[in-house]
Amino acid sequence: MSRENDVLLNEDIRANEVRCVGDDGTTYGVISRTEALDIANRLGLDLVLIAPDAKPPVCKVMDYGKFRYQQEKKQKEAKKKQKVIEVKEIKLSIKIAQNDINYKVKHALEFLQDGKHVKFRVFLKGREMASPEAGVVMLNKVWDMIKESAERDKEPLIEGRYVNMLVTPKKA
Repeated sequence: MSRENDVLLNEDIRANEVRCVGDDGTTYGVISRTEALDIANRLGLDLVLIAPDAKPPVCKVMDYGKFRYQQEKKQKEAKKKQKVIEVKEIKLSIKIAQNDINYKVKHALEFLQDGKHVKFRVFLKGREMASPEAGVVMLNKVWDMIKESAERDKEPLIEGRYVNMLVTPKKA
C-alpha cells in the first residue's frame, strides 16, 4: 500500500458526521460529510481526513497537492539530518598469530578514529565449536588492546559459529 492510499480525500471519506477544520484555522464544528464537501468545493480545495480514529473523525479543508508537497519536503529534510553509521567487520580466528592481531587492531583503531563502529568476529572451525569460550578469550584479549579508544556495547556474544563483539568510538 503506497503513501497516497493512507489519506482519504473528498468522496472517499465514509463517515456521516465529521469535525471540520479549515486550512486557515477556521473551525466549522461537527457537520455532515456532504456539508463539509460543499465547503471544500466552494473554496476550490479538498476535504482531507486527518484523524480517522477520532469520534467524530477530523477532516481538514486544504489543498491536498500542497499538503503532499510539504510532507515530502519534511521527509527529505529528516533524511538529510540522519547520520549513517558505518560498521566495519574484522574477522579473526582462534589460532591467529600475535602480529596478525596487532595488524588487525591497528586497522580497527583507524576505523574508530574515523567514527566508524567495528564488529570483531571470531570464526569457530570444526572442533573449536566444542569450546567457544576460546573465542571469548580472544575477543577479551583484543578488547584489552583497544579499550583506551573505544567503548564496548556488551560482552562478547556467541552466535552459532561466530563469537561477536561490537565496539564503538569513545564519546568525547
